[in-house]
Amino acid sequence: MNSNEKTQLICKLLSEKKACNIVYIAVEKKTSLCDYFVIAGGRSKTQVKSLAENLEEKLKKEYSLIPQRVEGVQGGRWAVLDYADVIVHLFADEERDFYRLERLWEDGENLKRYED
Repeated sequence: MNSNEKTQLICKLLSEKKACNIVYIAVEKKTSLCDYFVIAGGRSKTQVKSLAENLEEKLKKEYSLIPQRVEGVQGGRWAVLDYADVIVHLFADEERDFYRLERLWEDGENLKRYED
């Protein structure tokens, strides 16, 4: 599975669990960290935690994809799941507004909104 396919799968799984405002940003020309960032929101700490746990479980069980690192899930305000070529950022509304990762990485052409 290439990084674009993985990104689309992650977005689909997040959408199925009602994540809010899902975007993905192609950053392969901007950093060596990864090829894509996926950024999505949850309406509450509980939803952010649930989104992260569900995504990790589904990707592991159905696609044998295991994140290299997972941070922040227990607090529920934000979570990061690092799948090497795709890094997933999940935020509660307040934290997403504060960090505004989209603005740091997008150049007008590389940010896409996920639509089912």
